[in-house]
Amino acid sequence: MRGMNYDHSHVQEFFAARAAGWDTRFPDDGPAYAAAVAELGLRAGDRVLDAGCGTGRALPPLRAAVGPAGVVLGADLTPAMLEAAVRAGRDRDGRLLLTDVAALPLRDGALDAVFAAGLVAHLPEPAENLRELARVVRPGGRLALFHPIGRAALAARRGRRITPDDLRAEANLGPLLAGSGWRMTSYVDEDERFLALAARRD
Repeated sequence: MRGMNYDHSHVQEFFAARAAGWDTRFPDDGPAYAAAVAELGLRAGDRVLDAGCGTGRALPPLRAAVGPAGVVLGADLTPAMLEAAVRAGRDRDGRLLLTDVAALPLRDGALDAVFAAGLVAHLPEPAENLRELARVVRPGGRLALFHPIGRAALAARRGRRITPDDLRAEANLGPLLAGSGWRMTSYVDEDERFLALAARRD
């Protein structure tokens, strides 16, 4: 898999430098994460992965959704992010894995759902990486691609404009998902949130 040979050092450096203060930079995102998790439609006992979990902000609502009988995993490539998740006590809500989402140590169809906040923009090989997420989800399982603010608001925050080649644009994301084993079922891009939901194709 080409994604395994990709040089992740710049991504790790970016997030490692920001890990300690990540949660304090975005202190009001909790309700948005909880609302996005609710739309994933998890049930008690489900098995779910937070892909690119960062400091684990999605882990508490994911655990609440699947209950004590469910399985919650948080995977991230940056040790400092996982260390921040442990300091915040979020390792109590899910098992943390230091791993690349391009090569997950999970068997085919092991999960019912994947939650991914802010992940798409950082995928080195988006089609291959989304196909890897599809591999570990059962047919009919769900994927949530989430960001606590929409594309226009995020671009403005960074002093940029949205470009037509933005992977998260609906016209680009739908075909990308379709070619990676998913079927997009809903798409919302508002100032206060971005949420694309997809189902794993048979």
